[in-house]
Amino acid sequence: MNRKNILLAFGGESSEHEVSIMSARNVYAALDKDKFEVILAYIDKSGVWWLVDDVVDDIVTDTATQLVPVLGLGKFMTIPDYKSIKPDVILPILHGRNGEDGSVQGLAQLLHIPTVGCDMTSSSICMDKLATKEILEAQGITITPYIVHRQNASIPDFQTITDSLGSPIFVKPARAGSSVGVSKVRSAQELAEALTEAHRHDEVVLIEKGIVGRELEVAMIGNPPEHKASAIGEIIPGSDFYSYDAKYDNDSDSQILVPAPIDDATALVIKNTAANIYEILGCSGLARVDFFLAKDGTLYANEVNTIPGFTNISMYPKLWQASGLTYNQLIERLISLAR
Repeated sequence: MNRKNILLAFGGESSEHEVSIMSARNVYAALDKDKFEVILAYIDKSGVWWLVDDVVDDIVTDTATQLVPVLGLGKFMTIPDYKSIKPDVILPILHGRNGEDGSVQGLAQLLHIPTVGCDMTSSSICMDKLATKEILEAQGITITPYIVHRQNASIPDFQTITDSLGSPIFVKPARAGSSVGVSKVRSAQELAEALTEAHRHDEVVLIEKGIVGRELEVAMIGNPPEHKASAIGEIIPGSDFYSYDAKYDNDSDSQILVPAPIDDATALVIKNTAANIYEILGCSGLARVDFFLAKDGTLYANEVNTIPGFTNISMYPKLWQASGLTYNQLIERLISLAR
């Protein structure tokens, strides 16, 4: 049997570099080596691509072979020996900037190599929380109320903001994931500190209403119109909110409920809304759609993640496992959807 060549790209330049390695380690282990020839492409924190033998935490590139794309010819060349590597599919397990934001997807398009997941345009839109909100709101989807703050702008008056959005509020970079740079704010001093932290990750920052309610997530798979939603999962933060540490710290007491305890009628509305959002934003392959369900029953679209985590505690594979798709079957299904 001819094995399909899969280039698994991981690491990357973003603040989610370590999360990408954790995700890629699981994906690599799940790939059936009898069906797939796996080429491991590690992207270091400066953006250089390296051909490596394994997915480990501390990759040494001193003696590694560099990978350089050859645009239009569907291949990479190695340096210094100039061997040709021709993947059938690129599988990007990358989180954050220069990985999940359309950059690698655009590179794959120029290489003429099919890619697992969303294309350049939808990846770029979904990575930008502001663009996502504007598009969804224009299509009649209820979103979390927000205010935009831009780099070097004056710090807005806390009382004015809370008069509009209530308290507490959340401050987050417009283009980051894994709750990097996100702060829960209850005072003017905390607002100033939160804006400084968020602007470390992006020039555009969102100040959002804190929704009192449940945090729900839906995994999507497929290429529209043949796309479907998974069971619904629920996040119950153990700390003040589902921060980066709450997600990935071994001592975290946050809980993930799969499936979420929710009535059938509400679940149907959430899954249909997730499918609608997926199609509106031009998604393909996979994505995770996140919601807040307020105590008054209002469903707020929060954000869309086009390369969700595949770590041991990540929601996306757990949701599909609860829906009857094993981890290995999920990865194979995603590869089959590459285009």
